[in-house]
Amino acid sequence: MPFSISLTLATAVSVAILFLSTISSASPTLGVRRPFNRIYAFGDSFTDTGNSRAGEGPAGFGHLSSFPYGMTYFKRPTNRYSDGRLTIDFVAQSMNLPFLPPYLSLRSTDGGNGTATDSYGVNFAVSGATVIKHAFFAENNLTLDMTPESLETELGWFEKYLETLGTSQKVSLFEDSLFWIGEIGVNDYAYTVGSTVSSDTIRELSITTYTRFLETLLNKGVRHMVVQGHPATGCLTLAMSLAGEDDRDYLGCVQSVNNQSYTHNLALQYKLKELRIKYPNVTIVYADYWNAYREVIKNPSKYGISEKFKACCGTGEPYNFQVFETCGSDTATACKDPSRHINWDGVHLTEGMYKVMADMFLGGSFTRPKFSYLLNKKLKGL
Repeated sequence: MPFSISLTLATAVSVAILFLSTISSASPTLGVRRPFNRIYAFGDSFTDTGNSRAGEGPAGFGHLSSFPYGMTYFKRPTNRYSDGRLTIDFVAQSMNLPFLPPYLSLRSTDGGNGTATDSYGVNFAVSGATVIKHAFFAENNLTLDMTPESLETELGWFEKYLETLGTSQKVSLFEDSLFWIGEIGVNDYAYTVGSTVSSDTIRELSITTYTRFLETLLNKGVRHMVVQGHPATGCLTLAMSLAGEDDRDYLGCVQSVNNQSYTHNLALQYKLKELRIKYPNVTIVYADYWNAYREVIKNPSKYGISEKFKACCGTGEPYNFQVFETCGSDTATACKDPSRHINWDGVHLTEGMYKVMADMFLGGSFTRPKFSYLLNKKLKGL
């Protein structure tokens, strides 16, 4: 990976803090005060650090707890859908914080974090989660091979977690924590493919439910929030392998699927604009996953990537992906250098790509407003 990209993530937060001339304290990584003492994360498998185990996440990806998952960084499976760290892991490291423990492992030893502790935050993201409540899919006979967790589940976990804290702890939590809302909602569309439920219906229900979720957090006292949009899902290996060759955009991705994600993101950004007006004392940053992902597709070599569409881990041609022989199965194999690939297992990304995304969000131009603006507000106590 080019030096300039690697440097961005390692220095983005510290440069911003030093530039603002804040007081420093003992911090072995940054050498300055942490901008946030804790991070609380929500989302799906792109953000899940271990709330799912083998067979519990997205259909067809039942080998999460098997090698070669985790091969690059942890050298063993950690129940992350990647060969190593996720974007949220890089976010935590950039803040000089340990990896976030999955909520379901707080009282046990979790895979990847050692003995789980909530001292620096908690990750509530769970693989396969939807925005829309599970009951909707059940009512439409769409529950085959889907997980029952949704944003409602994650919010419920968070509220149970809050019940374990005292009043002063809650006040401190909301003042000193970054709330990272990872990508979620792609599964809502995926679970209804081929059904009579339209994408318009999914978008309307999803955005309404998602907005209500965000408002619930804001009404509880959240002050600093990053919200990720959907990536360019039409560029994922799964979409490429299933769609016809006549359904392609100028980047070579599946046009119909990308159009769906693009429209969803427009609706989401409109709602975030409304929330900023309604909650003027809160900083809400939109992480533009769509354009960040497409930027890598346009210029892969700039980011040390040589394979845009083919999965690193899997089997079969032309994309090294078969729905029933996914990464971790007996027939699947992993490439030698995952960092050269965007896609890890057909749906999820490699550690290298997650790092590029983190660079773009924390130190690049793919957030609105820029992440440095959020840091500025936090360090000034606003």
